[in-house]
Amino acid sequence: MKIISISVLSLASIASALLAGARPGSAWKMKADYVEACSCHLFCPCYFADSKGHKHAEHPSCEFNMAVKVREGHSGSIDLTNAKYWLTGDLGEKWGTEKKAKWVTVTFDPKTTQAQRDALAPIILKTYGLEWDQLKVQEAPIEISQSGDIVEAKLGDGTPAYMKLRREPGADGTGVVIKNVKYFDAKENEGFQLYKSIDHHADLSGHQFSYSDRNAFLITIVSEGSNAQ
Repeated sequence: MKIISISVLSLASIASALLAGARPGSAWKMKADYVEACSCHLFCPCYFADSKGHKHAEHPSCEFNMAVKVREGHSGSIDLTNAKYWLTGDLGEKWGTEKKAKWVTVTFDPKTTQAQRDALAPIILKTYGLEWDQLKVQEAPIEISQSGDIVEAKLGDGTPAYMKLRREPGADGTGVVIKNVKYFDAKENEGFQLYKSIDHHADLSGHQFSYSDRNAFLITIVSEGSNAQ
């Protein structure tokens, strides 16, 4: 397994550095497929209660993994199609009220080129619009597979982060999809396809968590914007 730590920077410094290097006025648009799981119970109350659903816990948190593959997209002249990245972190209790979150590690698949990474970094930051207390960037292989009702996503050999999810069947057995719910600052999405975690864990950047039978979903989002200052 190969994991390379590339940088450890504050959100402000990484955002300013990336945006300063982006071509002024270059537009970007991306359609991306997400496999996502978190520590909430199905369905995550964050989407309806500004993270108040975590306040019953001794240590309010929303610990998550997100495995992402870009279906199609560009930033200026950079083609983002098939780029893969993975987000692991904890939103904490202030993301919904103060736009502040605890920590996140962004991992790029080795096949994602440096040009794609440079283009994707500000897109990722803008999609979530949060200030992170800790932000790290790494590199490791990302695998995503689906067989029937089961979806698996693995970072490296699965030790740093792993998700195995089972689709919620719904009343007719064809699945459950929630629509007309906003996904962070994405322009649009195709609906939350509800799953539950069989195994959802991470051991990254000095943080560990492990869950099962918790909230998970598949979703396709569209994000777009411009790097103009």
